[in-house]
Amino acid sequence: MDHNGHWWQKSVVYQIYPRSFMDSNGDGIGDLQGIIGKLDYLRNLGVDVIWLSPFYASPNADNGYDISDYQKIMEEFGTMEDFDELLKEAHQRNLKIIIDMVVNHSSDEHEWFKKSKAGIEPYRNYYIWRKGVDGKEPNNWRSNFSGSAWTYSEERQEYYLHLFHKKQPELNWQCAELRNEIYRMMNWWLDKGVDGFRLDVINYIGKNPEFPDGVIGKDGLGDFVPYAVNLPISHDYIKEMNSQVWHNREGILTVGETPFAGTDDAVQYSCLDNTELNMVFQFEHMDLDNAEDGSKWSDRRIPLLELKRSFSNWQGKLYGKAWNSLYWCNHDQPRVVSRLGNDTDETWWNKSAKMLATCLHFMQGTPYVYQGEELGLTNYPFSDIRDFRDVESINAYHEYTEILHVDNDKMISYLRNKSRDNARTPMQWDETDEAGFTTGVPWMPVNPNYKRINAAAQIGDEDSVYNYYRKLISLRKEYPIIVNGDFELVGEDNADVFAYLRHWKDQILWVACNFTDRMQKIVSPSSNHAEYRKWDVICDNYSPSGYPFEKGQIELRPYEAVAVLGNS
Repeated sequence: MDHNGHWWQKSVVYQIYPRSFMDSNGDGIGDLQGIIGKLDYLRNLGVDVIWLSPFYASPNADNGYDISDYQKIMEEFGTMEDFDELLKEAHQRNLKIIIDMVVNHSSDEHEWFKKSKAGIEPYRNYYIWRKGVDGKEPNNWRSNFSGSAWTYSEERQEYYLHLFHKKQPELNWQCAELRNEIYRMMNWWLDKGVDGFRLDVINYIGKNPEFPDGVIGKDGLGDFVPYAVNLPISHDYIKEMNSQVWHNREGILTVGETPFAGTDDAVQYSCLDNTELNMVFQFEHMDLDNAEDGSKWSDRRIPLLELKRSFSNWQGKLYGKAWNSLYWCNHDQPRVVSRLGNDTDETWWNKSAKMLATCLHFMQGTPYVYQGEELGLTNYPFSDIRDFRDVESINAYHEYTEILHVDNDKMISYLRNKSRDNARTPMQWDETDEAGFTTGVPWMPVNPNYKRINAAAQIGDEDSVYNYYRKLISLRKEYPIIVNGDFELVGEDNADVFAYLRHWKDQILWVACNFTDRMQKIVSPSSNHAEYRKWDVICDNYSPSGYPFEKGQIELRPYEAVAVLGNS
């Protein structure tokens, strides 16, 4: 299968969380001018696309994912003129811009919601309103951010639905006027010159209109997922969005965030026939360290055997049918070198950060790099609930300690392990005060390891994590097998090494990654593939590699990752 016709299949996307990327005016908050000032850094890294997390007007109940005006810039971030300048400067450097589009919900401070609450037509039905049942909420659904998913409006004398924060009311996609309004807004951004969209929880937009109760959990509330996620109607809405917004435009990239989606769902959302989206973000591999009851909050470590099987399943099931998105990190996930690598030892930190990057970037799909991932940024050493800014983390802390009676220290360990705030600490640019992120007081603390881990220290260091990412990104453009090859898991039962093969035309690519701090013996690829007479190491996080691949067995050093190309 050859995908040379799609630019985004050869590309690497870099996600920016504007609030934490670079502050240009000393107010402690990252902004659009700060991003403009770092475009050459991104060009030098070699990425092709910048994905901007929300920068729209917002009261920031959920750090910008609660939008009060889709066509206005948050004042803290700058002006529309700043955005236009960013778009121009990025395009001049051959960098594309995709923007986060949150259309499952808005802020309760959006004019649409204010008018809906007041019963003004046509806005009355822009949101999901229901009468109470026996003086209580319309059903038992639990919000993703804890507590009931319904809030009562005295003004309207009804409850409105919010699957996230109470200040994030769900938009009613059954309403045709609302859908058309959203499509007009999205076209406005495309007309301005943006290159695509990342669509937040787009598989939530269709709801069961009966709103049945969900299965009750330990908090006494019900699970909404079977009735509000991945419903067939969502596909209808996305197909309509496709036809109304980007179908007749060239080269638009669309990626949908789809929690709880399996491979069959993903094939529907991102089928190569291009009737819906180009690709989706799935969460199967990111949920493998959840608690036994399915809750996010735990201090478990992802078992490698389960991780391998998950990736193998997605690589195999989507091949030739849909396109994978590849990621370890984003604004909702902890730092991968702390999660799956080793951040306690400087040598192993460097090696494990590179190993994890190798493991991901040689798979089939479009890689996403989250800001600071290319530097090996680590989780923050949180010790107190007052350290946190994330509404999800704060709400979970109070629910677990006050209602479920989880010990304070235990809950802090869960949050230190999984909180979204780990990804949201300011970018570490250099060893000056506040890591060069701001001349003021940052909106949340900088990780105290910034004097050791920062961009300035790594750019000129050939052995740095940063320059290793540069190499991985360039290899994707050099070797078509990385883009086009199929996927075969090797050593499925090996709990310490993640190894796989990619096949394309007359070549084979063998990738092996040691996830431990111990030597690991594995079978050389030449032992089982004698038809490939020439083996070339194209990437190794140790230098030199020096492996005799004609031998039957080799030893991977601690956290070593190696990619070897075989030619017949």
